[in-house]
Amino acid sequence: MSVEGQRFFYPGAVATPSQVLSLAEEYRQAAHALLPTGRRGQPLSRAPYRLVAIHSLELHLNALLLATGHPMAKVRGLQHDFATRTELTKAAGLRLRTRTTLHLRGLSETREYLITRYDPGLSAASQLNRLAATLEEVAEKVAIIVKRIEVSR
Repeated sequence: MSVEGQRFFYPGAVATPSQVLSLAEEYRQAAHALLPTGRRGQPLSRAPYRLVAIHSLELHLNALLLATGHPMAKVRGLQHDFATRTELTKAAGLRLRTRTTLHLRGLSETREYLITRYDPGLSAASQLNRLAATLEEVAEKVAIIVKRIEVSR
């Protein structure tokens, strides 16, 4: 990409899968820290947790895609498409529970990333316990696979 002869590169364009996994883990820890700040009966108070948890999920799946040879440009081009990410990571060997797979696909169908960022009513947001369970399962399983791939290289 260039503007008047200057070249611009995407941040993270040369990040390794383990670096992306480390970033995903930082966001996961941040999500854990934000969860208790939510207030009962006030869905907006849970929005920061949701956004950080969803971003962590996306980064975990990205780390696996990168580790299994998908180019960064293709991964970045997926934007916030969890359905496609889920299918690609499934083909790369990620085995998730059925409910987790359905939830990841649902994140795309309901456009939860955008809802979390912009909808004050959080009209189609996931249940908090479902989001937390999905994050934990994906994080644990992706970390095992990415570390196994990195060691075998």
